[in-house]
Amino acid sequence: MTERIVIIGGGVAGATAAKTLRSSGYDGEIVLLSAERSLPYRRPMVSKELLAGTAVERRTLLEPAEFWPERGIELRTGVTVESIDADRAVVRMLYGGEIGYDALLLATGARPRALPGVRHGLPMLRGRDDIEVLRRAIDEGSLLIAGAGLIGCEVAATAANLGARVTVLHAGTTPLDRIAPPVIGDYVRKLHADNGVDIHGDVLLTGVEQLGNSVRASATDGREWRAGAALIAIGAVADTALAETAGVKVDDGILVDEAYRTSVPGIFAAGDAAARFDPGLNAYVREEHWNSAQAQGAAAAQSMLGLPPTPVGVSWGWSTQYGINIQFAGRILPGDDLEVRGTPGTPDITVLASRDGCLRGAVSIGRPADIRAVRAELSARS
Repeated sequence: MTERIVIIGGGVAGATAAKTLRSSGYDGEIVLLSAERSLPYRRPMVSKELLAGTAVERRTLLEPAEFWPERGIELRTGVTVESIDADRAVVRMLYGGEIGYDALLLATGARPRALPGVRHGLPMLRGRDDIEVLRRAIDEGSLLIAGAGLIGCEVAATAANLGARVTVLHAGTTPLDRIAPPVIGDYVRKLHADNGVDIHGDVLLTGVEQLGNSVRASATDGREWRAGAALIAIGAVADTALAETAGVKVDDGILVDEAYRTSVPGIFAAGDAAARFDPGLNAYVREEHWNSAQAQGAAAAQSMLGLPPTPVGVSWGWSTQYGINIQFAGRILPGDDLEVRGTPGTPDITVLASRDGCLRGAVSIGRPADIRAVRAELSARS
């Protein structure tokens, strides 16, 4: 058994891996390195309760401060890793120092996708450290959001509830189009409109620029929008920079096998940064949901100890906007056969997606029992 396991990344994947290592009987050193200054926290709260300022501090943390030393987990926050020397099995810190490892887990997560033509300096939202700048922008009174995915829509709802005038510009036709079909997206658009937020679809931006105390967004068709501030929320890309310094194979994520092993012996990966091989799809698949990252962190820890990793189960997640809960499970792809249950245009609808005669995914609003049933069916087949 290894003597020291180092985990890079203090998100839910890395934190869960550390906890699982200890609870699975590992008695060696565990070093958890986090670039963020905060103790490991619940990241889904960033665009909602934390941004709104309504979160109770103790409820934001994955575990209380005393948990980590009590479990013999060395948690180092505010630490930036510069590179990995896989030949020497050493992690190098940005401001000097290094630490050796017997096994290494990369849980480096994802970073916000940049918008071409946009200069640096506009707010993005990925973690707790980004909240203060965005909150100041919201307090200015008006906000432009580029992107109507989960983050964009949740921030729009939070900002509107805080009294800001919000406009959302989306490259797709309907909101949440990466996870939901148009019948769901149409309802989400109406939900935002009813709360004073305009979501413009089919907007191809040529740039967003700062003009004194305001910003201007320009589209290819000549349309322009102005506001006091802007947020870029057009998705995320896997943070593979450190993996590349170690010579690990990457391709839209850190490539791992079914046991979360990378191409370099002794190095594993899990969470948003990992692209795991799915034998059913015969392809590498990257998940970007809280529950998937949590399950992968636990499974990777088991694999590091030579144990068979627990199956991660079905990908699923949720979003809350204006008090309305949207849940999704599995995958809905273009061309899937769709079955609608409930009433379109209301917060009482489920869309089931089938491919080749088999259920593949679902999105539901106000019908949590439907999602539980879908998850159970998909899990039974995996």
